[in-house]
Amino acid sequence: MALLGYARVSTNQQKLDIQISDLISNGVRKDRIYTDKASGKNDQREGLARLIARAEAGDCILVKKLDRLGRNTLDMVRIIQGLDDSGITIRFLDDGLATDGPMGKMIITILSAVAQAERERILERTNEGRLAAKEAGIQFGRKPHKGKDRAIQMIKDGIVMSEVLVKSGISRATYFRVKKELKASVVTGYID
Repeated sequence: MALLGYARVSTNQQKLDIQISDLISNGVRKDRIYTDKASGKNDQREGLARLIARAEAGDCILVKKLDRLGRNTLDMVRIIQGLDDSGITIRFLDDGLATDGPMGKMIITILSAVAQAERERILERTNEGRLAAKEAGIQFGRKPHKGKDRAIQMIKDGIVMSEVLVKSGISRATYFRVKKELKASVVTGYID
């Protein structure tokens, strides 16, 4: 069983010294401390990746505070759950939390529930915002090409493709899409 440490600050201007000192005073060897100077809003951090790759079943990772592992609840739950599944425990020194034992399992369960609730709130707010935008008349999707109406008329008039492309400014893909729509309109009787 190895005792490993992880320390993180958000910017290059901040110092890791206090976190590293606390990890060492709690028994972590200096060569087993992994660090990052990066935002905790995502889990794509070099030091964290090296730590996870190094840690083995039975190891314990010490972190000064919960927010040093990450700020995004979803990413933190994924990290903690992944380490727990591999038989690796995490202890948060300042928070007095650990992922080992029955209380640790409860912490993981609670964090997972919080993460799930956060996911649902995000989806709910996104859907509410989308509905409000639609009610306000905001249209979603790609904006129509400015030259599309001109291209439609030119195609109906039998103008050759090269001239339609130059004069309307549409792309070849849009040209063929318009031709397909025109063909469909002949069959159905309308065009979008």
